[in-house]
Amino acid sequence: MSIKLEICSFNLASALIAQDAGAHRIELCASPEEGGTTPSPGLIHAARRLLHIELYPIIRPRGGDFLYTEEEYSTMLNDISFCKQAGCNGVVIGLLNADGTIDKIRTSRLVEAAWPLGVTFHRAFDWAINPFEAMEDIISTGCERILTSGQRPTAVEGATLINELVRQADERIIIMPGAGMRSKNITALMEQTDASEYHSSARTRAKSKMEYINESMNEDNTAVIVDGEEVKKIIGLISAYNAHKTDV
Repeated sequence: MSIKLEICSFNLASALIAQDAGAHRIELCASPEEGGTTPSPGLIHAARRLLHIELYPIIRPRGGDFLYTEEEYSTMLNDISFCKQAGCNGVVIGLLNADGTIDKIRTSRLVEAAWPLGVTFHRAFDWAINPFEAMEDIISTGCERILTSGQRPTAVEGATLINELVRQADERIIIMPGAGMRSKNITALMEQTDASEYHSSARTRAKSKMEYINESMNEDNTAVIVDGEEVKKIIGLISAYNAHKTDV
């Protein structure tokens, strides 16, 4: 199976840059400072209109933990309904119980609500009390994929656990490494984890194009943007690795 790359994009410009650079899927988010929250309806509509690759908006009503109130859960259901109407390919979710186990009941309901869209369980997984039990619980809910850094701050640090999860999953669910993944470490991650999909934000900062900037405000007015050249480098390394595996 050819290895795929998902790029996390926090704005429309980033999603288009990632697509042009060869990414296979976009995880669309808002609020990079909070690790990603649900993007606006306007952004989702625009992205769907302009992207021809897969589009998976994150369904996360706020930053912080992944223990949600009934009101927040209801919001997630409504956001999923909107994504279906907008023609998205899937959504990205993640819910935990207070004891660190997977909230199987509400996760299953969200998966049912999203059908026939695909569903990724995001890095809420990395906060679960037992990664192997958590994976089995997520499989039982019908999710197609888990985004994980191997319960460490970066996928490089969590590579050993990620590989163990890939082996235990045995193709029942996709284990997708992410967090800190760049061109400088993608080849090592592919070799160490044997995963079939990878996730990166490939982020950099874009300077403001304003002619006038009020320096007395003393605020950073740069924006998070995807580095297209970085995405191209990652895609190139993935293509080389795919070719090598085919030749072996």
